[in-house]
Amino acid sequence: MPKTTNKERSMSLYESILALNTMEECIAFFDDLCTVGELRAMEQRYDVALLLDQGLVYTEILEKTGASSATISRVNRIFSFGAGGFRKMIQRRKQREES
Repeated sequence: MPKTTNKERSMSLYESILALNTMEECIAFFDDLCTVGELRAMEQRYDVALLLDQGLVYTEILEKTGASSATISRVNRIFSFGAGGFRKMIQRRKQREES
């Protein structure tokens, strides 16, 4: 059976994420959904995005996160040319912290 290359995105995952109410629910959901390695990789990428937003340079980010230069570079490209999700979430975090 040939692989489908243009499979439509399933919205059920994203709808479920939006329905989470607490940090505990969120952690439990992602613990069930992802392997430890997948979670650590996502956490690390988000930490890199936060530090890039703060203006840190690659060597500082590598020291703080342990991320490879390839990961830092990938996140930097996403930060610059991605769908805007990182920037939107970082802006919301800043707004919450200011409140």
